[in-house]
Amino acid sequence: MLLPIPAFSDNYIWMLVRNSHAWIIDPGEAAPVVQVLHEKNLQLAGILVTHHHPDHTGGIVELLQHHRVPVYGPCNSPTRKLISHVLKDGDCISLGGIEFSVIAVPGHTLDHIAFYSAVENILLCGDTLFSAGCGRVFEGTHEQMYESLLKLAALPGDTKFYCAHEYTLANLLFAIAVEPDNQDIIQYQRQCEAIRAKNLPTLPSTIALEKKINPFLRCNNALQFSERRRQKNNF
Repeated sequence: MLLPIPAFSDNYIWMLVRNSHAWIIDPGEAAPVVQVLHEKNLQLAGILVTHHHPDHTGGIVELLQHHRVPVYGPCNSPTRKLISHVLKDGDCISLGGIEFSVIAVPGHTLDHIAFYSAVENILLCGDTLFSAGCGRVFEGTHEQMYESLLKLAALPGDTKFYCAHEYTLANLLFAIAVEPDNQDIIQYQRQCEAIRAKNLPTLPSTIALEKKINPFLRCNNALQFSERRRQKNNF
């Protein structure tokens, strides 16, 4: 089971729960994690890091002060000193009996990785893929980001992905501007507006759905992606 822990203004810190143990993905701050662990009487078993940005790593030091747990993260991360178990593309880890493979997805940052479980159909993708969008390209190239998205788009359609921000409605405004006649986007926007009106997460989404509504997964080549990403930056 994956639980969303809201953080900052629009972050989600995802918590993977197996029996009485929990693994935290991208803890940008510690306080909300500690609160949920206490409320649900869970024992922290590990921390996963997709990339080095502070809103994904800022809570690690405080959590480690109270919990001696492994921290899994990219081998080339600027926050390497926080990571006890370094990972690269193709590596595998087991969390509570669930096997995850590591997928290198540079673009948003050069160290960005994702965690994928083929058995559970789960993808933990940080800031690479969002519902109806993708991350900004800060450190890598547009070509790298496009190739990373192609890797994720090649996963089975029923794969549920859990990204780190509630950007869906804002992303859909751009998606409709790009494809104003796409009925899948229009319908999904209505669904998400109803969900957010109840203050619930629009996540997870699925790879199959994103291929219908995500303008960045609907690009034909890297050049088109690059132009679309620039348009979104200025939208």
